[in-house]
Amino acid sequence: MMKIDRLLSIIVILLNKDNITAKELANRFEVSVRTIYRDIETINLAGIPIVSNQGRDGGFSILDNYKMSHQLLTLDDMTSIVIALKNIENFSHNKDIDLTIGKISNIVPKDKREEFDYYFNELIICDLPWGYRANFGDKEKYKIIYEGIRKEKLLHIGYRNRDGNITERRIEPMSLVLKGLNWYVFSYCLLRNSYRFFKLSRIHKIHLLEESFNRREMSYEDFKYKSISKNNMVDLILKFSPEAQQRVEELFYEEDIIISEDGYIIVRTSFPEDEWVYSMILSYGEYIEVLEPHYIKDIIKKRAQKIYEKY
Repeated sequence: MMKIDRLLSIIVILLNKDNITAKELANRFEVSVRTIYRDIETINLAGIPIVSNQGRDGGFSILDNYKMSHQLLTLDDMTSIVIALKNIENFSHNKDIDLTIGKISNIVPKDKREEFDYYFNELIICDLPWGYRANFGDKEKYKIIYEGIRKEKLLHIGYRNRDGNITERRIEPMSLVLKGLNWYVFSYCLLRNSYRFFKLSRIHKIHLLEESFNRREMSYEDFKYKSISKNNMVDLILKFSPEAQQRVEELFYEEDIIISEDGYIIVRTSFPEDEWVYSMILSYGEYIEVLEPHYIKDIIKKRAQKIYEKY
């Protein structure tokens, strides 16, 4: 169980029970007592007052005078959550997500059921491109990683870099991240002694180990900082033909686009430099020209030449 799921479950348990011990919670969620104490501290910091009662019948409870409305979620909230979960389920096929969708759907008030069904069944949001087929191997990796996160178990992976070289690593899996059409596992790498994002499609092999780890505390701001590969960003100046205007406006921000008097489009933007950037540029074919940087122009020129030679 991921940390956020566990925190929400602890809150629900405390709302429905007068008292429960750290050991009982630890046994229920298959984590250490130390982890439960950290969870209780996190819940307290979120503004829900939990008190620790000492003695034989001691344990944790929520202050008696603390009231929480049962109307925590509006219809819009529930619809948004279910649609978002359904979108994630397109990639992961996680049974827990199906159960969660069912639970949320079941708490929709009867007088709102027709409206909920309309938005859920008629408004379908899916980020998958036409013709996309999920990688079965990635689904299996997802399941193993999810298990490692839930049980706080180390993973052993063989990871292939962009040059095709494979390194053996032991990692502490912390979060699964969906970015674009790709899944990543955000982890603490014991080989590099630092946080890393590992792309599932580059994981050559993966094993769940018996060795446990204590989840490292990390703020959301730290996570955002680690997720931005500043050293790998490239500033691009691209020139597009008028025929590509619609596609350009769909991909790039309005403030990055300048349309000249002759209809040509200049885009100034930044992206992490990887295969996606090269593929994106090549996908525009004859309707794009790389103005800067020159080394990117050379890369595209060489790749276009190789394509030409094949035909």
